[in-house]
Amino acid sequence: MSDTITTTGIAAHGASRLPSVEIDSFNVELKDEEGFIGDRASKGAFRDILEKWRKPLRKTGEDPFGKEPSENISKKLLDAILVGDDTEASAVVHSAIEDFAQELAYVTRRFLKSKAWERTERIVVGGGFRDSRLGELAIARTEIILRAEDFKIDMRPIRHHPDDAGLIGALYLAPSWIFESHDSILAIDIGGTNIRVGVVETRPKKSPDLAKACVWKSELWRHAEDEPSREQAVKRMVKMLKDLIAKADKEGFKLAPFIGIACPGVIKADGSIEKGAQNLPGNWESRKFNLPASLVEAIPQVGEHDTAIVMHNDGVVQGLSEMPFMQDVKRWGVLTIGTGLGNARFTNRSNGKG
Repeated sequence: MSDTITTTGIAAHGASRLPSVEIDSFNVELKDEEGFIGDRASKGAFRDILEKWRKPLRKTGEDPFGKEPSENISKKLLDAILVGDDTEASAVVHSAIEDFAQELAYVTRRFLKSKAWERTERIVVGGGFRDSRLGELAIARTEIILRAEDFKIDMRPIRHHPDDAGLIGALYLAPSWIFESHDSILAIDIGGTNIRVGVVETRPKKSPDLAKACVWKSELWRHAEDEPSREQAVKRMVKMLKDLIAKADKEGFKLAPFIGIACPGVIKADGSIEKGAQNLPGNWESRKFNLPASLVEAIPQVGEHDTAIVMHNDGVVQGLSEMPFMQDVKRWGVLTIGTGLGNARFTNRSNGKG
C-alpha cells in the first residue's frame, strides 16, 4: 500500500453501497403529530408503559413491584416474573408487553409504508431490549399483529447477542479481499452509554460466508459513568485497540489492517458526523472532529500494513451481522430498540460477498 492512503483508503464512510448489500435507507426519523415515532418503541417507552400499568395498583397498595422505580427494574427480574408464581406481577408485565407490541407494530407499519421500506420481506430486531424474554415476546407479538393486518412480514430477534452483533457486523464494511490473508479484524461499537472494542474472528473454515464469525475478545467501557471529554474518549478507545492488538498478536491471530466502526448518527463520506451523535461524550458533530482520522493518526499501522478504517451508522452495522442468514430474501431491514430506535433497510446484491 502506498503512503497516500487516506482515512478511508478502501471505502467511503457511511456508504450506501457495500460489498454485499445496497443500503436503501438508515437512521430515518419518521414523525407523527406526537413527534419522532421511533420514541414510541424505545427502551424508555417500555418503561413508561410498565409504569402506566403499575399506577392503578399502587393506588390500592397492591403494586407487586413495591416502591422500585420502573426504570430500575432489571430485564432479568421482569423475565423471571413472566414465568413466576406471582400471577398479578406476571399479568402486569404481560400487559406492558402487549401495549409495547402495539406501539412497535404502529412504528413498523409506518416504516413499511414508507418508500424506502417498500416490499420489505423480513425485519430483524436488535438493540438491548431484544436481549430478554420479554423483548422476544414483544417481537413475536408484533409480527402476529402485523400479519393479522395482512402485512406479509417476517420479524425475528437478531441472532447474535446485541453486544456482539454491533462488532460482527463490521466485517461487512470490509472488502472481501481483506480476509484472504487475515483471520480477524478490529471493531468498535460506540453507544450513548458504552463503547465496546473487540477482535472479530472470521472462522472461514467453519463457514466461508462468515456465518460462524464470532467475537474472540472484547473490552467494554461505560463512558456515561465517567463523563469524559471527547478527547479523553478517543484516547481511551486507542488504548483499548492497542491492548487488543497486543493480545491478538500474542495469540497468533493474523489481524487485518482494518478497523470497522459502528457509531450513532448520519455518517458522512469523509468520516464526520452530520447529526444524531448528541448522546456521545463531547461534540462529535463538529467539523473539526473526525474519529477515523484521529484513530489512523494514533494507530497508523496494524502489523506491517497501513490502517484502513470504515465507519457506519450503528443500526446499519448491527443489521449487517445478519448478512449470512438473509440470503433467502432480497429486501430486509433492521430495527434496534435501545435509547432510541435505530433503523436500516437493505437490498442484497445478487453477486453475494465480494
